[in-house]
Amino acid sequence: MDIGFYFTNLFTDFGSTILSVITASYVIAAIGLNIHFGFTGLLNIGQAGFMLIGAYGFAITVRFTQNFWLGVVVALVGAVLFALALGLPTLKLRGDYLAIVTIAAAEIVRLIGDNQLLAPFTGGTFGIPGSAFSKPFAALSPLPQIGLFQIGPYNYPFTEGDSWWLRIVAWSLVAVCIAISFLLVRSPWGRVLRGIREDEDAVRSLGKNVTVYKTQSLVIGGLFGAVAGIVNVLATSVSADAMGRTLTFELYTCLLLGGAATVFGPLLGTFLYWLVLVFLRDSIGFWVPSSVLSQQQIPQVTWIVVGIGLMLLVIFRPQGILGNKKELAFGD
Repeated sequence: MDIGFYFTNLFTDFGSTILSVITASYVIAAIGLNIHFGFTGLLNIGQAGFMLIGAYGFAITVRFTQNFWLGVVVALVGAVLFALALGLPTLKLRGDYLAIVTIAAAEIVRLIGDNQLLAPFTGGTFGIPGSAFSKPFAALSPLPQIGLFQIGPYNYPFTEGDSWWLRIVAWSLVAVCIAISFLLVRSPWGRVLRGIREDEDAVRSLGKNVTVYKTQSLVIGGLFGAVAGIVNVLATSVSADAMGRTLTFELYTCLLLGGAATVFGPLLGTFLYWLVLVFLRDSIGFWVPSSVLSQQQIPQVTWIVVGIGLMLLVIFRPQGILGNKKELAFGD
């Protein structure tokens, strides 16, 4: 076995993961989930639904109008309407009941996207290919429209498809979203959210309209989710099944790993989550003979290990790496 090749390949994969647009989309979506769960205490299990609303609203609009900015506006407005339709009748629910409602709403969105009757718009089970809506975004690039550019082992197109241009925009959006989150949670509005998370009855006794604050939190976190959906599909394509229940639980893993109710927790948690996946995949593939585990079985074993790790994290360090146990812990 060539140990040098193993480490070279591993660190190359680490770097490509850090640069990945998909990683950036997870960070943005986890920031939105942090607004919901970390700062407000809303057990939203439907963040993938907001991502799908953003992805479909953007892709369908751009596909038929070839107007990038109109697609962004439609995606954001769709996320706001979805949050209002979901939140106004349900935000008086607490705990498990709200979780059931949100996961059901996300599943409704996914099933609508998969519906073959709507295939002329949503693509049905086949989805919408990236080529149908990515050109207006590529046209905004100041970089050359064609050609590749290499930095070390990383060689990507300037503008087309999963490109440097898309990476620059995606990680710039991550920085903007972190800054917005930082300003929001340190404002008087953010302090009210923390109060609602700790004891909403006490906040209500101070004359605050708890339902309004919860709705605002759901809308703002949903907007982050819609932006994440746009970023995600610009790197790939629109597929309802790619943003199902599993995605929301992956986002919770990222959030809990980094630390809920912290500004940089979603960023750190997402990095660690993907790096652990890459490490397990590469290490198992290199060290375990194919006679023991086939290539098809490696991802399954990887998910088992990650699942066990998440359970241990919740049991022994529920506040995550950056979190404060006094502020947020399960079962307290």
